[in-house]
This record gives sequence, C-alpha cells and structure tokens, in this order.
Amino acid sequence: MKDLRLIAEELSCRRGGRMVFSNLSFAVESGEMLILRGPNGAGKTSLLRTIAGLTPPASGRLILEGGSDDLTIGQQAHYIAHQNASKPQLSVRENLYFWQRFLGGDERAIAAAMEAMDLVHLADYDAALLSAGQKRRLALARLLLAERPLWLLDEPTVGLDVASVERLRTVMDAHLNAGGIIIATTHIDLGMAQARTFEFREEHWAVQLEGFD
Repeated sequence: MKDLRLIAEELSCRRGGRMVFSNLSFAVESGEMLILRGPNGAGKTSLLRTIAGLTPPASGRLILEGGSDDLTIGQQAHYIAHQNASKPQLSVRENLYFWQRFLGGDERAIAAAMEAMDLVHLADYDAALLSAGQKRRLALARLLLAERPLWLLDEPTVGLDVASVERLRTVMDAHLNAGGIIIATTHIDLGMAQARTFEFREEHWAVQLEGFD
C-alpha cells in the first residue's frame, strides 16, 4: 500500500437538488489521515460517500494513484457509515463471516479482527443483544477482514468507551504505518500524529477547505 495518493480535482456534489460542496481539490498521501470537521449538513458525509462511489460527483474527478487500475476507488475502500450494517439475527462470528465472504478476505482474518476489537467473548452472541458500543466495534472489525488501501470512516468513535477508542487508534496506526490512507469525520481528538484536520466552512451551500493544495 505504499506510494498511494488520493487526488480530488474540482470536486462538486449535489444532493436533493442543492449543491452540498463545490470546486473541492485536495490530495492525501500514503500513511496520512485526513480528519473532516464542520457543522451538520456541511458535506462531510457527502464527501465520504462521493469517494466511496455511492454518490456520483456533480463535477470534477477522483484519482487514486498507486491503486489498482482494474478496480474503482470504491472497490479499494472500506466505508464505515453511521449505520453499523450488522444482521441482528446473526451472531458476532456469523456477521464477520458474512462480511469476510462479501469482501473477499481470508477467513483466518475473522479471529484476528475479533481479538483486535475485543469481541472474542461475544463471538456467539446475536448482534441484537449487543450494546451500542459493541455493535460499533463489530462494524469496525470489518476493516480487518480484507485489505483495502483506503478507509472512509464516518464518526467511527460514536458509542465507544475510552478503551475501545484506544483499540481503534491502534488499528488505524497499523493501517497508516503500512502505507494506507484514512479519511474520517470525528468530533473528538484522536491524537493521531499522522493526521491533518480541516474544518468545513459553509457559505451559500459551498464548502471551502483551507490548506488543501
């Protein structure tokens, strides 16, 4: 995952008939985390969805230098949204097995993912019985089931206690040290040495991110 570079050129997003952000250009390098902050509705989630390929850009383009030419950027990304996307009737292990098969990862990664997110003792619990924080840890465990160079995380710490946030930091540090890229929205200070933080500024429904190239 070394020598990656995610580039946005004059990127604009329109949703529900309004321009959410426009003319957004930036670059994020291997081993770097970009933290997005700003008021609700400013476009942070829309930007993540655009990068993930779930919302087509109104204009502009995205490039992942150093990535696969045969896959879209979305296919090379993990996207963890507000919803945890777990099946309540399945156990923790069964949920991870489902996602491992869907993502095309190695089945042996399931045990390591449960260990990293402190889910081993909950492996046979139905997801419906988990607390909010446990459900969030189950969602975040998907990051470790298959290698993806780009992680897109929308408020990943919601519902997590201090110990769980530290576990997430350890996982993110390992991904960045391996050359991956993380773009995340968060309202707390994660203390990541590799991170840049940018504030969304809402002006006539257009977003200006200061400091981007």
